[in-house]
Amino acid sequence: MQTTRDMTAGSPGRLMFGFALPLLIGNVFQQLYTFADTIIVGQVLGVRALAAVGAVEWMIFLLFGFIQGLTQGFSVTIARHFGAADYKGVKRAVICAVYLSAAGAIVFTLAGLALIYPVLLLLHTPDEIIGLSHSYLRILYAGIPITMAYNLFSAILRALGNSRTSLRAMTAASLCNIILDMLFVFGLGWGMEGAALGTVLAQLLAAALCFVQLHKIEILRFTKGEYRADIRMLLEQCRMGLPVGLQNMITAVGGMVVQSVINSFGVLFIAGYTAANKLYGLLEIAAASYGYAMSTYTGQNLGAGFLDRIRKGLRTASAIGIVTALFMSTIMLVFGKVILRLFLAGDVADVNAAIGTGYHFLIVLACFFPLLYLLYIARACVQGTGNSVLPMLSSTVQLVMRCGCALILPLFIGESGVFYGEVLAWIGADIMLGWWLKHWLRTKEFTDM
Repeated sequence: MQTTRDMTAGSPGRLMFGFALPLLIGNVFQQLYTFADTIIVGQVLGVRALAAVGAVEWMIFLLFGFIQGLTQGFSVTIARHFGAADYKGVKRAVICAVYLSAAGAIVFTLAGLALIYPVLLLLHTPDEIIGLSHSYLRILYAGIPITMAYNLFSAILRALGNSRTSLRAMTAASLCNIILDMLFVFGLGWGMEGAALGTVLAQLLAAALCFVQLHKIEILRFTKGEYRADIRMLLEQCRMGLPVGLQNMITAVGGMVVQSVINSFGVLFIAGYTAANKLYGLLEIAAASYGYAMSTYTGQNLGAGFLDRIRKGLRTASAIGIVTALFMSTIMLVFGKVILRLFLAGDVADVNAAIGTGYHFLIVLACFFPLLYLLYIARACVQGTGNSVLPMLSSTVQLVMRCGCALILPLFIGESGVFYGEVLAWIGADIMLGWWLKHWLRTKEFTDM
């Protein structure tokens, strides 16, 4: 069984699509975590429970997104050393990533648990759902060390060209999560807490499966002296990981500002927006998978000195992304209302009102979805070159656009104004990243391969 993959030779399109496909399927299963939680919560516990889950989505991404970005940044350094066949450097990068991740898990868990209730109040969470939101989020934050472990192990495997293990781990974990949700929520009647606990335990299974595969990789066999931290490598991993993590955190802050505005529109609007976001998240994951492939591909080829392959790979990935995005937009427009109804149960008038809100949001997203896919690919390419600052700055642009639209547009066009901030945020970031890549690709000396 293949445990690593060299992406410095062969067809860029075939390599990246072959790398991204297992990640895509695995991420679909990972999204089934939240799909299962949301459908079961909405159908069993009602519209208000669904709104309670939706009210904390950006609070979840605030820390979980930081963890995901941090470990993704670590993987770029590992990929560069692997592409250069510097296996001692790979070991130093991996062990430093482990130490930084362990420290981060402790800090994030303690800070997250302490700040849950104050932040819920800051976001104007309605009184009728704030208790439910707090119970759900408390268990997820307690499981942050498990989330950190899975993201780190998966990032190391991706850096070495192994995307299949994440697929197997997510498949097993998603099935486990659905079974546990059915048991805890339906069978034992544990409500919101049961749904959250099922997610944490399923993620533990995914982390364990990835760790087993890492243990089989020959170049990651450590001797006693190799467990020491290298100060230069620690700083390098911080330089790469922290900006990517902060980039996701900036995105989350923007989302929380939008969420605070949405929370002021009432429970039914929150429920409809939440249901649409679940479908949006599912259709977005192909973009994230292509981004992971682009980052690893760029890092390995930069380490090997094959710069012209980066340009070819970027063009190929962009074309694949646009075609995929158009397909996803069609799903939103044709099947959106049917899928939204899966999340909602209760009074017919309440359900219809929530669906109307959610479908309007989906229409806005569908019209501009290719821009989101291009954003993921461009940002990942920039990260793969070792530039960790520009992606963070692009997230700042997204923050300004998203928050500005959420605060201003509803004053002129009503509640639906918050939907357009998402699209304008993509446009602003695309322009910044596209300009930098165009300049970088023109000024570099390329070597054909």
